[in-house]
Amino acid sequence: MTSSPLPVAPLSAPLHARPRVPWRGARRLLLGAALLSGAGAHAATVSSPAQELFMRVNILIQQQYGGLSTVDRAALTREYQERLDAVCAADGPDCPESRAYPVVTAELTALGDDHSYFMTPDDLKDFISRATGGTRRQFGVKLASLDGENRVVTEVVPGSAADAAGLKRGDLLLTLNGKPYTYAGLRSARDSGTPITLGLTRVGQPLTLTLTSSESSTEELPLVQYVPAPTATNPQAEVAVLRIPTFLSGGGVAQRVHDLVGEAQTRGAAGMIVDLRGDPGGSLSECDSAVSAFVPTVTRLARSAGGNSRTVVSRGTRLEDGMPSGGVRRPHLWTGPLAVLVDQGSASCSEFFAYEVQYAGRGPIIGEATAGVGNTATRVFDAGKGGLQLTILNYAKPDGTPYPIHVTPDKTFAQGEAQLRDLTQGKDDLLQEGLKALNSAPVLGSDPYRQEP
Repeated sequence: MTSSPLPVAPLSAPLHARPRVPWRGARRLLLGAALLSGAGAHAATVSSPAQELFMRVNILIQQQYGGLSTVDRAALTREYQERLDAVCAADGPDCPESRAYPVVTAELTALGDDHSYFMTPDDLKDFISRATGGTRRQFGVKLASLDGENRVVTEVVPGSAADAAGLKRGDLLLTLNGKPYTYAGLRSARDSGTPITLGLTRVGQPLTLTLTSSESSTEELPLVQYVPAPTATNPQAEVAVLRIPTFLSGGGVAQRVHDLVGEAQTRGAAGMIVDLRGDPGGSLSECDSAVSAFVPTVTRLARSAGGNSRTVVSRGTRLEDGMPSGGVRRPHLWTGPLAVLVDQGSASCSEFFAYEVQYAGRGPIIGEATAGVGNTATRVFDAGKGGLQLTILNYAKPDGTPYPIHVTPDKTFAQGEAQLRDLTQGKDDLLQEGLKALNSAPVLGSDPYRQEP
């Protein structure tokens, strides 16, 4: 989970998962790879489950890595082979795979690429569930930290136990079953399925709710809300606020974005705010097709160990070297004023989304500098009973300009304790900044998607 002044603890997501790219179509097993220099001879005499996992991870690092790390990967393999030898000294050929988990985890940390990491079997199970829109026992609420506990509701998943109980964004949790609230207690109740009573305040007013965690979908699709934005010429004007919580929902995110843009156009919304706060990213294909609802054409180069490829996205359709690679039905293009909200939790392909809007001059990006993993793409590989997420590509514009690590907002607006306390009183400070920015945001002259009657 990306650190932030307002850390979000999702009780609708795995506690340690760091989703970046979709599972479907990405998981693959590499067989018959050549042995690594410095470790191959050792593996020939010691073939414990731990050693086999270590070899698999390091073959992938050597042959598939396409990120920007300049670490000597061969030296890294030799160093961590010695560490594994020490860990497995007492067990020899019976050294279990689990002994290698902390070793490869530390090795990938030393690689210096925040997008590349090892997933234990439990982490992998949670990742697959989240990536493919499966189910999990959950409350379906995301919380931010205030006064030492994750206690401020920042998001409620539609259809979840929290949604059914009536929890709302901005609720401040104070007690759990009549005792002082703790996040550990809430997490324990989630895992056990024990009914709980929460004491909270909503815009300063006390309230009591009862809820029980349940098996429910992990799918989180975009939502739109309309907020009043009266002007002198149009006292009934309203702005569409499009919330995209993740691009990792087993597909359907981009289609939903285009559908909601169409809805906002039909409704006559005067402006659009895209809220990417806390969006951890996900499928670049979904992100590309989604951003084409706001930017007419996106072009980039993907640079990998095997060469370069060219991506062009337009009218909701994504082409890889001229071949179709994802798209939406009935594409729409928002031509009105646009602003995008980001924070330190906006990561991976949500950073791509914000950067494409910024690069095209389509609208202001407002908030904090993003997480800093927005210039690469990853794939998840089998690695023993777990998985290896590895950076396989880095990106540049056609003129060779690399994508930035972070997206720097056009207008910086820090998100700290004061803003979180305002949220508990019903005031979203960053959203208000976005609404003000729409007054001077650019518009497109026409919608090339729209067919004349």
